[in-house]
Amino acid sequence: MTTTVRQLLDKKGRDVFTVRPDQSVYEALTLMADKNIGAVLVTDEQGVPAGIFSERDYARKVILLNKSSRETPVSEVMTAKLISASPDQTVRQCMQLASEKHIRHLPVINEEGALEGMLSIGDLVKAVLDEQASTIEQLENYIASG
Repeated sequence: MTTTVRQLLDKKGRDVFTVRPDQSVYEALTLMADKNIGAVLVTDEQGVPAGIFSERDYARKVILLNKSSRETPVSEVMTAKLISASPDQTVRQCMQLASEKHIRHLPVINEEGALEGMLSIGDLVKAVLDEQASTIEQLENYIASG
């Protein structure tokens, strides 16, 4: 069984937490802490994705550069080059993409350019493990019935 991103989002949910580019890093971190997430999507006033802000961005572009999280806008430290997945991609394709690009969060954007959800590397790993468990169960049932 090959799970698509759409199927995974149907199970996990499609909530995406966002901040605006002009909000402070502190506000973004507060949201991330409140929601227990490692990244937020940065969107403009129309809700169009402009980038992503993650714990990695905070560590490398705020802490190490001795910037103030209360005064620094997210736009100054976010990752502007957004790498995304489509709903029709498979979970395994997304795992490969995340691995190749060294990223931990993938926004899901459909063919019309609309945001459908967000996947973390943890979501992808869990889905792959679930697929493997299902395959093992099917093989065990096949062997037992043979």
